[in-house]
Amino acid sequence: DLLDRHAVHATFFCIGKKAARYPDLCREIVRRGHAVENHSQHHRHYFALLGYSGIMRELQAAQDTLTAITGQRALFFRAPAGLRNPFLDPVLARLGLQLASWSARGFDTRIGDVERVRMRLLGGLRAGAILLLHDGNAARTPGGIPVIVEVLPTVLAAARAVDLRFVTLRLALS
Repeated sequence: DLLDRHAVHATFFCIGKKAARYPDLCREIVRRGHAVENHSQHHRHYFALLGYSGIMRELQAAQDTLTAITGQRALFFRAPAGLRNPFLDPVLARLGLQLASWSARGFDTRIGDVERVRMRLLGGLRAGAILLLHDGNAARTPGGIPVIVEVLPTVLAAARAVDLRFVTLRLALS
């Protein structure tokens, strides 16, 4: 709803297991013009230690899950915690996925200080930037509000003030 109020489209990197738990939400994300992309099936903390077969199973399972839910095949993959190993590139090539990362990160899952998160994101705001934000596992303000809910409106306003617009990765690369 917040993105809609600001006429912003975003890319949501979804964990297949969680998408399967909330399929209507994933379909709604796509219906509103956002993109759903692959963030692995389980988001295992040891993802970067998996071999070729383990990575293939994780990414293929997420591809299958997300495609079945949204009707669209994911084109991008973001590694859990951004960690990867030499086995990842061959799996990505085989599945036709492109690796995505970020250029600015607010640490909104760990930092409960709204101003610190805001400044980290605003410091990386520029044309072509990829901002990493989380809608789950969010750090919270002392009042219990997810930090990102407090930060996002000012980040969106700052971008608008300098004539930047937000687009999905699919649109950015088309």
